[in-house]
Amino acid sequence: MTSASTTLTLCQCQYRSFSTSSSPRLPGRVTCRASESQPQLSLSTLDKTLCQIKSSGVIACLRANSAEVALEAANAAIAGGISVLEIVMSTPGVFEVLEKLVKEHPRMALGVGTVLRIEDAKTAINAGAKFLMSPAIVKDILDYVQGGEILYIPGAMTPTEILSAYDAGAKMVKIYPVSALGGFKYIAALKKPFPHVSMVASQGITIDSMEEYIIRGASSVVLSDAIFDKEAISECDFSKIYKLAQSATFLGNQAVNR
Repeated sequence: MTSASTTLTLCQCQYRSFSTSSSPRLPGRVTCRASESQPQLSLSTLDKTLCQIKSSGVIACLRANSAEVALEAANAAIAGGISVLEIVMSTPGVFEVLEKLVKEHPRMALGVGTVLRIEDAKTAINAGAKFLMSPAIVKDILDYVQGGEILYIPGAMTPTEILSAYDAGAKMVKIYPVSALGGFKYIAALKKPFPHVSMVASQGITIDSMEEYIIRGASSVVLSDAIFDKEAISECDFSKIYKLAQSATFLGNQAVNR
């Protein structure tokens, strides 16, 4: 794997700059801590990642055609308030981008998505990923992370798949493709028999609909094109990505604090 110390060149296309100086103050994030009546316990890395995902309500899912654009887009989203970011495996230089972001933003929950092979899972972990996501249950990955500090979020569609993933040790399950299955109504239906399973809703979710998913029982939602707009990515309009991230962050905070 190419060392992260290799300098990633700046995006060659001209893009609109973004500034946080005039942005509205975002509401405080939910913090995961023991109650005042209980002793303060140190959370494990895995528990901290789970907490970040649940308290933000948003997992920003980034795919780009180059490592340079991916890095710029990621930083724009982070500037907009995103605290949980998933970089899709198909992004060129995904592990190099991840390593650089981990060094620059060590407190963020950074992960890799669409991980289908154990070899890629191991490389992502070595690059600093705190979580991994798949569109299906990859048993090798689920077994590999057991007892460790890395959160693996396998994808599931049916009740049987959801229960199988949970019983096999998954701390959180991605419901995919959620919009094709009924959207937030499907999440609400699943939470009735599985109130104990933490679910992430993924696929086709808009910023306007994310609050409804969380109200209906999703611990968090995956937003891809809703934040990393395809036109904005192609035109290197990182100002637009910043604004979309800001809106998603605000509504995510609002939803989890209801």
